[in-house]
Amino acid sequence: MKILVLGGTRFFGIRMVQDLLKMGHEVAIGTRGLSKDPFGEQVKRIALDRSNGESLRQALQGKRFDLVIDKIAYCSNDIKRLLDFIDCQKYIYMSTTAVYAPKKINLVEEDFDPLAMDLVWCERKDFPYGQVKMQAEAAITQKYPGQKYIAVRYPVVLGKDDYTKRLLFYAEHVARSVPMYIDNLDAQMSFIRSDEAGAFMAFLADKNFCGAVNGASKGTVSLREIIEFLEKKTGKKALLSADGEAAPYNGESEFSVNTDKAKALGFEFSDVNDWIYDLLEYFLFFQ
Repeated sequence: MKILVLGGTRFFGIRMVQDLLKMGHEVAIGTRGLSKDPFGEQVKRIALDRSNGESLRQALQGKRFDLVIDKIAYCSNDIKRLLDFIDCQKYIYMSTTAVYAPKKINLVEEDFDPLAMDLVWCERKDFPYGQVKMQAEAAITQKYPGQKYIAVRYPVVLGKDDYTKRLLFYAEHVARSVPMYIDNLDAQMSFIRSDEAGAFMAFLADKNFCGAVNGASKGTVSLREIIEFLEKKTGKKALLSADGEAAPYNGESEFSVNTDKAKALGFEFSDVNDWIYDLLEYFLFFQ
């Protein structure tokens, strides 16, 4: 397949492109050229700015792709800027479990229906993250009904190469005895490992499926469990205080993600408890 990837030069986008190449696909990456990538001559590079409609038009108009994988579209206008003129047989959009509102245990894809909401053309700064991602899915389904698409809904993605450093926050604060404020210690939450996040999107490239699909590690973990593990490993007591630095996952409610659709397609995710503690140990090693 001839595939264009938008967002393939960092974090799990790199793993995704590597998997696509191993599968024998012809891959081009759209890039501003600001980030180095490890692909050498294995990929074509198309210079573009994903957030600039004119840049996209000049770079992509007249080109045809079997598949476009878009990891960096946030809002409805991002969708419009691309789908108004791109010629592709299938479009894979990286969405998020933040579209589920409110979140709950055992979230299924049908818990959010983008066809049922009022579409608002917006930029990413116009609304909170979850709302702009809802609008992006609404734009795909309501304004481009003829476009075959997959919306991949992930919870927080974690890995050694996570540039957001959100899980690292907890390891640093416990190891260095820095006070932190956590408002949801006992909420069970879903996560996904970065290499599997990339692998699943690559896996979907040639699947005859259309619509939304969840991706997440099996099981859940609470911040209390994470803190207790860090305390045991460091021999230090976490300093929890209302006056401490606000933790990254504050405000997150308890939820878990149902991945039966992904399993039916043939993809099996690992269990969060089989890898998250190894990742925490990795972060502690550098403290």
